[in-house]
Amino acid sequence: MDFVIKISQFLMSLSLLIILHELGHFIPAKLFKTRVEKFYLFFDVKYSLFKKKIGETVYGIGWLPLGGYVKISGMIDESMDTEQLKEEPQPWEFRSKPAWQRLIIMLGGVTVNFLLAVLIYIGMSYYYGDKYLPVENIKDGLEIESVVANNAGLKTGDNIVAIDGEKVTRFNEIPEKVLFGKNITIERQGRDSTVTLPQDFLAKMIDSKERGFISKRMPFVIAKVPDTSFNKNSGLRKGDVIVGLDSINTKYIDQVIPTLSKFKGQKVKAHVLRNGETINVPLKISDNAKLGVVYGSITDDNLEKLGYYQFETKKYSFLEAIPVGIKLTGDQITSYLKQFKAIFTPSTGAYKGVGGFYAIFNIFPAFWSWANFWSITAFLSIMLGVLNLLPIPALDGGHVMFLLYEMISGRKPGDKFMEYAQMVGFFILIALVLFANGNDIYKAIFS
Repeated sequence: MDFVIKISQFLMSLSLLIILHELGHFIPAKLFKTRVEKFYLFFDVKYSLFKKKIGETVYGIGWLPLGGYVKISGMIDESMDTEQLKEEPQPWEFRSKPAWQRLIIMLGGVTVNFLLAVLIYIGMSYYYGDKYLPVENIKDGLEIESVVANNAGLKTGDNIVAIDGEKVTRFNEIPEKVLFGKNITIERQGRDSTVTLPQDFLAKMIDSKERGFISKRMPFVIAKVPDTSFNKNSGLRKGDVIVGLDSINTKYIDQVIPTLSKFKGQKVKAHVLRNGETINVPLKISDNAKLGVVYGSITDDNLEKLGYYQFETKKYSFLEAIPVGIKLTGDQITSYLKQFKAIFTPSTGAYKGVGGFYAIFNIFPAFWSWANFWSITAFLSIMLGVLNLLPIPALDGGHVMFLLYEMISGRKPGDKFMEYAQMVGFFILIALVLFANGNDIYKAIFS
């Protein structure tokens, strides 16, 4: 069932992004009276799952879910159909249109991608508001469970107050900024100091395959006491929070687990928070320092009720949400460009973390949440827009590059040159796709 939910979100998001991106090319092409021969969701290699001709355009769904396309008359695209170019240019063809019209047609897809992200963020800001954890409300520091981060000098209990000299105000900003930062200002036991991360910190994080990095310190909440547990009759219940073992304070999970090792094979008096009151529950600890219970996650609302963290929520009117949505889009573009820069800087090792379709699939949670769906779709829309602007001939950015050259120099590249450039770009794209999806396969086998 989890797979069905994930794949449904993945395909729904991907289809929406492809259709709207291609619509961004289709609409200006039609406005400039350029013939569009095909409008396809997914690729129709050899055959289509569905197709119907309306007017001069065939609308269809292909069987290969690696993207989509619009086939515009008189344009060398991914179909590599050059038969039309052997004939004299026709007024309805792409190549017959003025350079500025061709530029608008080519920029239409990425324009829609960025506009879609803005609209999603405006809608989410208006509907959900903005709930966040201020750094100043983190009283006992963060949980930093990564061995790589620990070796670099970051420890559980540290408060991260600034990264590369820029003050951090929200918890959710911290993990990404640390990954791409260098000088981390921390507060440890009331004193400020600076941790300088090694240049290959990101590469070490990727190679370590660690799942945990930087997170909120969480309470030890009982999710289940199995019938087979040696603590079944202890009185421990689902929802109980262990806040102490004998005389040792264990407010957080990272304090409970090492404390169990001190009492392995013994009986202890556990201090348990239940319904706002602290009670004592006798517990056995096994020889391998286990309680025989399942502990689980807790929602932000319950963290607030227990007094662990105080979150803040900003509500926006529709008009207030507009600049917020624009800013969020700009921030995400800037963030993605930083990641992109790191990927093309070999010393960072970020290229090892590049993923393909499986990595994108895994972004989606195994439960249905419209807030998560729209947030991920907005990010993927930005990612698609940025990637398509790369100056690779087979992408929109490649066409834009040649059009700008034409507009500046007054000389139009020849059709044969464009054909060869498209072929080179196509092979570059194939190589990138193979690399990204090969990374997915490698990580799936060896992680």
